[in-house]
Amino acid sequence: MNAAKSSTGIGTIATADAERYRGRFAPSPTGPLHFGSLTAALGSYLEARRRRGTWSLRIENVDRTREVPGAADLIIRTLASFGFQWDGPIIYQSDRTEHYAAALDRLSRRGLVYPCSCSRSEIELAARGSASFADEVRYAGTCRSGPLHPNRPLASRFRTSPGRIALIDGLQGEVTQDVHLEVGDFVIRRRDGYFAYQLAVVVDDADFGTTQVVRGADLLDNTPRQILLQQALGFRFPTYAHLPLAVDPTGAKLSKSAQSVAIDPARGGLLLWQALAFLKQSPPASLSKAPALDVWAWALEQWDLSRLLGLKSLPAPPP
Repeated sequence: MNAAKSSTGIGTIATADAERYRGRFAPSPTGPLHFGSLTAALGSYLEARRRRGTWSLRIENVDRTREVPGAADLIIRTLASFGFQWDGPIIYQSDRTEHYAAALDRLSRRGLVYPCSCSRSEIELAARGSASFADEVRYAGTCRSGPLHPNRPLASRFRTSPGRIALIDGLQGEVTQDVHLEVGDFVIRRRDGYFAYQLAVVVDDADFGTTQVVRGADLLDNTPRQILLQQALGFRFPTYAHLPLAVDPTGAKLSKSAQSVAIDPARGGLLLWQALAFLKQSPPASLSKAPALDVWAWALEQWDLSRLLGLKSLPAPPP
């Protein structure tokens, strides 16, 4: 059984094997679905169905400044056109701000949150000359003893402590990170008042009983921060499996590449076949010209997540 571990003395916590499997797909409505998001949706969906569990759809629109008008509805229509069937109503983060506020209040009452007035440019300036990890600027703790500019709009930062978090990922193996050393105190509510992804995703997964998170490997570095918040809020950990990323020939993440194009439901069978091949499921060549229903029937019978062990990124198929 996968587990999340901490070297800070909190111990090892994991979901019980007997608990019913609950998976989810959580796209951000910043544009249409592309091939990389299709593979993440397909991997999480098939794993949930193989485990005879539930699969929910959550629209991660907590950051309304990045939301593209109409993108959420387009994502929902596209998934339905491809044949995805989610359990229960669609969850919108924009409807759940009171839950995030309650979690922030709990952390604040424990002294784990403090106000921060630092701008992005000030954080980058303070970090110059210091070690960087995974191209992420570490917050230097400038406002730990009080906001440097209290009259500015203030963010809320989670107060970290030294100590490594070790995650046993179902596909990537053991991943360790000292969040305090490598990231520093991180934002859970922004200066503009919007709650940060790290807090929202933790609260949502806990509230809806997610037992396993199957998502792209680009989110792997975020997971230790989410484990810290799970610990602080007393939540149980889901297990994790981070799928390989779709990348272009230069190695850039497909979602940020010029080659990223919206997926076309009219090519549903072929694109599902390509996504299965990308996920190393080896669908028969004859299915590449089959209707989507036939591809689904094969995939639901043959899906095996373990075929992806050790793969961190793969080139996307040609358009």
